[in-house]
Amino acid sequence: MKNERPKPKLIVISGPTGIGKTAVAIAVAEAFGGEIIGADSMQIYRYMDIGTAKPTAEEQVRVTHHMIDVIDPDENFDAARYTHMARACVRKLAPNDILPIIAGGTGLYIKALLYGLSSEAIADKVVRNRLQIEATTKGSRVLHKRLASCDPAAATRIHPNDTFRIIRALEVYEITGRPMSSIQTSHQFGDHLFDALKIGLSMDRETLYAQIDRRVEDMIATGLVDEVKGLLGRGYGSEIRAMQSIGYRHITSFIEGRLSREEAIRTMKRDTRRYAKRQMTWFKRDPNIIWIAPHDQKHTSKIIAAFLGDDRIG
Repeated sequence: MKNERPKPKLIVISGPTGIGKTAVAIAVAEAFGGEIIGADSMQIYRYMDIGTAKPTAEEQVRVTHHMIDVIDPDENFDAARYTHMARACVRKLAPNDILPIIAGGTGLYIKALLYGLSSEAIADKVVRNRLQIEATTKGSRVLHKRLASCDPAAATRIHPNDTFRIIRALEVYEITGRPMSSIQTSHQFGDHLFDALKIGLSMDRETLYAQIDRRVEDMIATGLVDEVKGLLGRGYGSEIRAMQSIGYRHITSFIEGRLSREEAIRTMKRDTRRYAKRQMTWFKRDPNIIWIAPHDQKHTSKIIAAFLGDDRIG
C-alpha cells in the first residue's frame, strides 16, 4: 500500500488586536527558520500601514512576510481569495523546509485556510443587521430578487417570504464573495490539509485594554491622520469597505468635520477594545488552541520544538 505524504506542518499564532502577535511571530520565525503568512483582513491593503499596525519595514527585513500589501484599498477581497493565496504560500514554503507561521487576528481567514469555507462559520453582525433593516423597510421579496442574481440556486430553494434564510444567504455572499450554495456543495469544511499547532496569545482584559489605548495614541502620534488624508487624496473615499474599518472611519470623520479630534480618538479606542473582545470570543470557541502569555517565549519555544521534533530545534 502506498504511503501517504505527510501533511505540511505549520504554526498558527492568533489572538486579539494589540496583544503582540507580530513580535511573537517574528521571534518564532527567527528561532525555527520560518516565514510569516499574515491572517489580517486589513494588512492586505496597500497604503494602509499605521492604522492596521502593519509590520514595520525593519520587521519585514528581519523575517519575510506574506499576505501583506497584496491589493489596493478599493479592490474586493474575501475569505475564499485569502484561502487560495495563503494556501499557495504554505505549499511554496513547506517543501523548502521553511516553517509557515500564520499570524493574525482574523479568525475566519485562519479557519478557512486550515479547514476550508463553511457557511455555518461565516457570520457578520453588521452585515446581518443591515440586511434585516432592509428586509423591514423594503420587504423580503426585494432581497429575494437580489439573491436570485448572486445565488440563483439558493433563491430557487428559498421561498420569497422566508426572510431569515434569504438574509442568511445574502450575508454569506457579502462576506465571502461566493454563493452559499457553492460553499455548501463543495464540502470543503473539515479538509485537514495541514498539521497545525495553534497558539493563542492571552492576557488579562485590563492590561490588554490599556495596551490597546496606548497603541491608538501611538498611531495618532506617528501620523495616522496624515495617512488617512493621503488615502482620501488618492481617491479612496469614506464609502469603500476598507475606509469603513476601525481607525480609518474615525479619522475620516474627524478630517471631514463630523467628529472632534478628541471624540475620534475616544471612539477609536472604544471600538478597538470591543473588536478585541469579539476576537477573543471567536478564538475561545476553539478547544485546540494552546493559550500562552505573549512574553512567555520560553514556553512558546518549548511547545513548538516538541511539535516540530528535535531536528527543527535551532
